[in-house]
Amino acid sequence: MTDILRRLGAATAVTLLAAGAAFSHGDVAPQPMNTDTLPDLEDPEEWRTENPYREMGDEVMAEAIRIGASGYNQNCARCHGLESISGGLAPDLRFLEAEEYGDEWYVERFISGYTQNGITKMPAFGELLGQKAAWAIRSYIETRPDDAQIEEFSPELMEIRDQLASWAADGTGDSTAAQAKLVEIGEQIETLSGAPVADSVALRAAAILAADPNNFSKAEETLTVGLSAAQ
Repeated sequence: MTDILRRLGAATAVTLLAAGAAFSHGDVAPQPMNTDTLPDLEDPEEWRTENPYREMGDEVMAEAIRIGASGYNQNCARCHGLESISGGLAPDLRFLEAEEYGDEWYVERFISGYTQNGITKMPAFGELLGQKAAWAIRSYIETRPDDAQIEEFSPELMEIRDQLASWAADGTGDSTAAQAKLVEIGEQIETLSGAPVADSVALRAAAILAADPNNFSKAEETLTVGLSAAQ
């Protein structure tokens, strides 16, 4: 579980920052992404058909999710929805299988975009953002949790959130039990893509408390933002 917390905790800060700006982006032009911290691909000109970061270990995947969270919210959330929860305007990307079939569909659309009846529904991102950015966004998308399961656990998560808020106001508290409960809940939340680990709000908050048991405010904020996005 330590590896899972480390992997998911890396994406938390950027997800919180990006969430607030996701729908303020009114320009459909692709927004640049800095992918310098991701490993270079052997042949960047030859596009992969499967997500290369999926098999590069927890640390690489964590960085891909972190970068992908920002890239998704800047470039994709306007149509595909915050946290990849589509409102019906565009396909719900959470259901793309985390394997070659889903990857092939995703990367084809990423490279070429999508036009319907002469109208550009999705701009072509391939040449402008590049392959590393494409797979970073894909890594973020495939780890989105099942929002129905988040809703199922919402009462328990809200109770933990309120407890954290109380501790933050008092400046004292013991988050050991809260962290353990968040991990327990997180382990029950699945992805819709079939990916093995869901980047759920429960595990994000648990990761914050694992890094700093007294960081009640940030853990509470993470739960607040995550639960709002899932509704």
